[in-house]
Amino acid sequence: MRSRWTRRAATLAAVALIVAGCAGQGGSPAATSAPSEGATAAPATTAPSAEQSAEAGAFDWKKYAGTEITFLANQHPWTDGAQKLVDQFTAETGIKVNLQPFSEDLYFDKMEQTIRSGGADVYFLPMDSTAYTQWSADLVEPLTPFLNDPTKTSPDYDFADFPAGFLGGALYPPGDANAQLYGIPISFETYILFYNKDLVKQVPATFPDLIADAERITAEKGGEGISGSVMRGIRSDTIMDTLSGVVWNSFGAADAPTPYGMWFDGAWDKPRLTDPRVCGGLANYGKLLAAGPANKFAIDWPDANTLFSQGKAAYFIDASLFGPSYEDPNTSQVAGKVGYAVLPPPAAGADSFTGHWLWGLGIPKSAANKDAAWYFIQWMTDKAHTAEIGKSTGGAPRLSSYSDPVYTSALNPEYVDTVSKAMATSRTTVVLKDAWKDGALAIADTELAIAQGTDPTAACAAGNDALKAAVNP
Repeated sequence: MRSRWTRRAATLAAVALIVAGCAGQGGSPAATSAPSEGATAAPATTAPSAEQSAEAGAFDWKKYAGTEITFLANQHPWTDGAQKLVDQFTAETGIKVNLQPFSEDLYFDKMEQTIRSGGADVYFLPMDSTAYTQWSADLVEPLTPFLNDPTKTSPDYDFADFPAGFLGGALYPPGDANAQLYGIPISFETYILFYNKDLVKQVPATFPDLIADAERITAEKGGEGISGSVMRGIRSDTIMDTLSGVVWNSFGAADAPTPYGMWFDGAWDKPRLTDPRVCGGLANYGKLLAAGPANKFAIDWPDANTLFSQGKAAYFIDASLFGPSYEDPNTSQVAGKVGYAVLPPPAAGADSFTGHWLWGLGIPKSAANKDAAWYFIQWMTDKAHTAEIGKSTGGAPRLSSYSDPVYTSALNPEYVDTVSKAMATSRTTVVLKDAWKDGALAIADTELAIAQGTDPTAACAAGNDALKAAVNP
């Protein structure tokens, strides 16, 4: 599924640091609930006892001084931010870091080769089915033992500052009460509504209202090259995260634990595309896509992003990480004109939900210096460094970052407020199943059929059969 990930690096590379001079933000997720994940449990970590805390001196940042670790990285804004801190890390720990970044079109092949043959101590870990497949092959080191060891984890690390819902993509075995964690989050994206304030004066109250307004704008301004909406419309598994965010909005807070999520009712032979909530979400995406430009079924994220940044679309639902780039007047024609909002709920009185996807850091089983690697991971992902690096990504995965002026003052306050609210109700887009691509395509085909005019009930029934066949060959 490398094509899915290729767009992520480019998405993130487009993110620019925006100095907006804001005075903070409201709606901090620190004051709200953590992202919901159905029955997904947090890893079985334990806080240090009073006796352990009294012996906190046992933890020593200089313990592995003189060690050299190799960090295999995706070329990514998080990597750029972390690279600026590497010298400081070395000064404080004595651990030297050999950074090996690769562009994403090369990274995934290099990652798969390296974690099998050795040569890396830390690596960029996609917290999804990629990591799950690696875990299944016993290629990844569990991090829970490090977290539980007060001699290896600083007493002020505050692991609870990561939302529990951000961990499900790297907790294995999935759904097991004793699952262990295999990745620490470093950057996330959630799915929000971008809108052009020149074309939209008020955010629609519900998703049906959004569709109706997009259809109206396309009808009125299509001749001027402006569409009411722009969405990913190609037939590809690369649309699944954004599509999942829209479907989660209709599915709501109902129990839907990993590995199945909302797509299956607790077993791989029980797909539920015919569930009114799931089918309704697929229909919402399809109808919003149908309100797009004439070439809507040939559009992937680069095209959609370009059209919106050129002011040629009123509405765009996609990864939150696009947001900061829209505020850069050097690259965006809509700078200062973009509004940010959580997804309009499926009906009046309902709540808004969405999805999220994350990059993390992991340690290969083949790593030669696992303890020093863990020191690097925890240092780079503590509160202060998460906020600092997060300025480059717009996707800091700790709750505390959203009340940290180091982070919030670097970004548009409306954007920060929207992302924090979306973060509070987001659910993972990850499906932990080997060879998931065929299943993803069956779901994408259902949405595309609706966008092309097929009755949603009929499309979802056909899609349900196709999904069952795809995952149970």
